[in-house]
This record gives sequence, C-alpha cells and structure tokens, in this order.
Amino acid sequence: MTATVSLPPTAEAETDDRSSSSSSLRLSLAPAGPAPALLDGAWWPRSRDLGAELPSLAAVLDPLWGRITRVTVNPTHWPVVPRKVPVAGHVVKVGWFLAEQDPHELMLLSYRTGRWNLLVVPPQTTPVSAAWLMAAASDPLGTSNASRLMEEAARLRTVYEAERSVEEVWDSEGGHEARDPAARPPVPTVTAAMPRQPMGR
Repeated sequence: MTATVSLPPTAEAETDDRSSSSSSLRLSLAPAGPAPALLDGAWWPRSRDLGAELPSLAAVLDPLWGRITRVTVNPTHWPVVPRKVPVAGHVVKVGWFLAEQDPHELMLLSYRTGRWNLLVVPPQTTPVSAAWLMAAASDPLGTSNASRLMEEAARLRTVYEAERSVEEVWDSEGGHEARDPAARPPVPTVTAAMPRQPMGR
C-alpha cells in the first residue's frame, strides 16, 4: 500500500487512491532507512479530539506498520485522553506521560513489530508552517525532536512576518517589493511515499 501526502496549495493530504476530500488524512512518513531519525514523520489532525482523530490514523497505519495496539501522548495539548479508542474492528489502548514524553509527539506501538514517533502538528497551524513541519519531521536524516521543530517553525514564522512587514511599509511608500528568492526560508511542497515495510524500533 502506498499513500501520498501533498500539502500546498490546498493543505490536503491524499491517502491511497481514495479521495482528497476535506476528511482525508494529513500524514507524512519518513522512508524506511538503516538509521532511523528521532521522528518517523508527522500527523496534522483537524482537532484536539483524540477519540475522533485516532481511528483514521490507525486505520491507515495498520496495513503499513502492523496493527497499532497502543498509543501514548503528553496530555498538555489533549484536553481529553480516552483510555481506549475503537479502530476498525479492534481497540487501541491510550496512555499518557507528562515529563517522559515530548508534548508535541505521538508514540505508536504495534505488538511485536515496532514503535514509531510522530510529530503532531497543531490543528490551527497555517498550511505553510504545516508543510515545513511535515517535511522536516519526515527527513530520514533529521536530528531534531518534535519540540525543537516547533520552535524552529515559530522562529521562521517570526522572520517571515518581520520581512513581510518591512516589505509592506516599503510598498506603501512607493517602493517595489524585493524578489530575491534567497531572502526567505524555503517552504517545501511535501510529497512522500509511505514505506511498505518500515523499520521498527
């Protein structure tokens, strides 16, 4: 099974050959490799309702990674953490850790198969920032954890907004907008193939 994630310009992801409707899963996974990065990809849910969001994620990952049996989160950004979530004919147990788990990370376990860590992109994130986060979290050579990526995305957003403010003032005073592509941090378009047989931890 292959799934493709394509964010800008619509910020919608397509899973399988099904559809690219607004209910499709927004997910980007790192390709399997000999040396796994700190993160195995990123997930951009549409809400902070874990009970409503988790079934579609697990349903896509089950055929790729083996049946997802347990998930852990840091409850900092999840208002309600259900103990169990029904997913396509089975139940996923949900646990939580405060100090031990990054608040921007979701850990998934597949019984006897492996463990994977996904960056959780906040639902309210803009499409441009989400695209950058999903690309960075899916980099097989990535060395940043989820919180560091969130901090870097916030820094890039601040730089971009400051540059935009200066350009708006310049334009309002009769100047012309600079068009140097190197002046801004690159914002990639994410297109990633999900691995057929990912390496578990």
